[in-house]
Amino acid sequence: MFSAVLSLTFTIYNSPMPLVDQIQKDIVTAMKAKEEARLSTLRMVKSALQLKTVEKMSPLDDKESQAVLATLIKQRKESIEQFTKGGRQEMADKEAAEIIVIEGYLPKAASEADIAAGVKATIAEMGAPTMKDMGTVMKNAMAKFAASGMRVDGKTVSELVKKELAGK
Repeated sequence: MFSAVLSLTFTIYNSPMPLVDQIQKDIVTAMKAKEEARLSTLRMVKSALQLKTVEKMSPLDDKESQAVLATLIKQRKESIEQFTKGGRQEMADKEAAEIIVIEGYLPKAASEADIAAGVKATIAEMGAPTMKDMGTVMKNAMAKFAASGMRVDGKTVSELVKKELAGK
């Protein structure tokens, strides 16, 4: 009986810290260091995660938390594009700094070479797909990247799939 309790205790303390807890810990660190930009970004991330938790009505696992962070990064990239078009470089720089902070909590993004290799492998597995099969190729490629734990930008995957299928 005692060994079962001991092993249970051991696994609880050795489990990795959930993303939400890590962000809260980093908020405290940023407050103590008086890092205003980092602090505001972390607070924004925490509120987005809490909102998703309330919507789901149960705690988020790390995959769901990472999906929220990926959405935040995508929003920031779109904002950078709009601010740059509007001549608001200081706002674009602020958004870029937020992306750097948020990316620190996500697995490393796949390089374009890794994405291209994954797309080519998916196309090879499917035989000889045509442009009509682009949706299926995209679905299979994104599933393959997700299964391998790679973080990829769907827009980049889409462009590479188009390029590969157009060459056939």
